[in-house]
Amino acid sequence: MTYRVLLVCMGNICRSPTAEGVLRYFIKINNLGEIVEVDSAGTHGYHVGEVPDSRTQRAASARGYNLSQLRARKVARQDLDYFDLILAMDKSNLDNLRRMATPEQQQRIRLFMDYAKNFDDDEVPDPYYGLGHGFDLVLDMVEDASLGLIDEIKKELRRT
Repeated sequence: MTYRVLLVCMGNICRSPTAEGVLRYFIKINNLGEIVEVDSAGTHGYHVGEVPDSRTQRAASARGYNLSQLRARKVARQDLDYFDLILAMDKSNLDNLRRMATPEQQQRIRLFMDYAKNFDDDEVPDPYYGLGHGFDLVLDMVEDASLGLIDEIKKELRRT
């Protein structure tokens, strides 16, 4: 059994690649690499093929996450069939994904912060236009939600 997770923001250069890098790290340390596949994408194609934003990479690197191999891509219709769980960073991107999805695909689409345990926020704020401190907040939120998601995946695996 493989569990496939897609993390989605607008341009796929800040929040969703951060979430991908952090989640990949937690998958590895929890020995779930053979079971969980993770990817990220954007609802808009502004940055297709680009590496994550340099500020995102710096903040992630300071915590030991390497995002340099990631490249931005746009969500494709086939992603909605391929991935078991599609997690949006905010409500705007959630709405964009829901508009793309068929009725059968709707239950796969949720907010990433639904898995957070220490943050009450529904959305991971977009740090792109803000000051540098926003990238650390994004990391805090993404780490929290990633740990919660790992816990849920482990529960699901115990049930099967």
